[in-house]
Amino acid sequence: MKRELVKKLPKIELHCHLDGSIRPETLRKIAEQQDISLPTDDGQLKQLLVAPKDCQDLNDYLKRFELVLTCLQTETALQTAAFDIISQAAEENIQYIEVRFAPSLHTEKGLSLPKIVTAVLAGLNQGQQQFGVKSNALLCGMRHEALTEIEKIVHLAEEFKESGVVGFDLAGNEVDFPPYTFEETLALANQLNIPLTLHAGECGCGKNVADAVYLGAKRIGHGIALKDTPEYFSLIKEKDILIEMCPTSNFQTKTVTDLADYPFQLFLDSGIKVCINTDNRTVSDTTLTDEFMKLHEWYDITYTDMEQLNRNAIEGAFISNNEKQALHEQLTTGYQLD
Repeated sequence: MKRELVKKLPKIELHCHLDGSIRPETLRKIAEQQDISLPTDDGQLKQLLVAPKDCQDLNDYLKRFELVLTCLQTETALQTAAFDIISQAAEENIQYIEVRFAPSLHTEKGLSLPKIVTAVLAGLNQGQQQFGVKSNALLCGMRHEALTEIEKIVHLAEEFKESGVVGFDLAGNEVDFPPYTFEETLALANQLNIPLTLHAGECGCGKNVADAVYLGAKRIGHGIALKDTPEYFSLIKEKDILIEMCPTSNFQTKTVTDLADYPFQLFLDSGIKVCINTDNRTVSDTTLTDEFMKLHEWYDITYTDMEQLNRNAIEGAFISNNEKQALHEQLTTGYQLD
């Protein structure tokens, strides 16, 4: 596989975090507008934003978000950050992207939850108008917060359902707050017909993946720990669950430490549907093109395999059948490589 061709081929991304994907130069502009001081040296700034090669674990990885979140506390900053992601997507021919973020992390300067969502959607829409990249948003509840606060995010997803919010996610500390902690909250989301894609099996255990599915998840963020519980493979296949894999991130957070333990091929061979994502473009210093090139290097995937992984993403996307059909047609045209 040739990198330049991989970059040009149409792609779909379903697992991309807003706060982990803002370009350093964009963050610098946002900070200047708010008189927030950043290191003047680009290398020093990058050190604060990008996970180190010897990243210890998920908590070490998550430290890279602290500075960014300080800057993302105004409507202008949020709109700029969302637009920035779409401009990055356009550079590598991503046809559709779902951008996720936790509204509760952007309230430090008094912004209301609806204003936060409106600002992000404005940035996504601006990006779509300028670059033609279709996008939607996913709202995350943070696991460590009170259930009443997380339920506010579910209601927020319902409020913006017709405006570009297409689903709900749970992010954060999975070990101390496993899926059944949120049984009533997720029941509310199901009752309101809000599609669920839940972080599960990033750390923790494979049972968390199964429990997330029992509680209504249609997609699983990361899902790596599922590899250790093959007794749940039939459930994942029967429910047609899509696993959102993020290879670079999964190694950085020490979800796995050895390529032999990475379950990409295991999942495919077992008939489990997988799609490929960046997770956090800046924190992981990656692009979707980089992720596919890694899979080619590690597993010798072909353009046909890449096309199928993107078709899996289309099928799992929280969009209408008509929109899916249009994206499938774009892939069909784009992957005619003869």
